[in-house]
Order: sequence, then C-alpha cells, then structure tokens
Amino acid sequence: MTVTTIEPAAVIARRDWLLAEIRRTGGVWTVRRAEAVMHGSPWPSTGRNTARKDLKSLAGRGALVALDNEITGRRSYTPRVFNLRSVA
Repeated sequence: MTVTTIEPAAVIARRDWLLAEIRRTGGVWTVRRAEAVMHGSPWPSTGRNTARKDLKSLAGRGALVALDNEITGRRSYTPRVFNLRSVA
C-alpha cells in the first residue's frame, strides 16, 4: 500500500484559486467567464451555479466589487483595487 502525502502549501481552495486567476487577468468578470475559466482548473466539473456562488462569496469577503447593470439587469464583478498610498 502506498501513502501519498500532500504538502500543506500545495493545497488551495477553489475560491482562492479563482480569486488568484481574477487578480492575474483582471477585467470584468461574469458568471459565464468564471465558469469557463473553472473548466481549465483543478475543479473542471464546476458549474454555473457554483461559479455564481463563488463570485458572490468573494464579493462578500471584499475581494471583488459587484457591478449591477440597470439596463440588462446583470451583475458582473471586478477585482478590488487597494490604494496603497492611503496606508500610513
């Protein structure tokens, strides 16, 4: 019997992986875009509802900013940009 050990630093949560990808590429993120990116992730079976929940959770954490389009009624997200000059 073989025992496989996983390094703690190598383990990453799905939402943290998505946040890292959003920060890396930037821009406006929709549920459709998040779902498409997740197909190439370590969690390829992630569906639309999970992508929606992940984006909503990341916005709730303060990592993303939710933008509501009043014309289309759709929500999109952008990475939160921190102003480092204001930190004293």
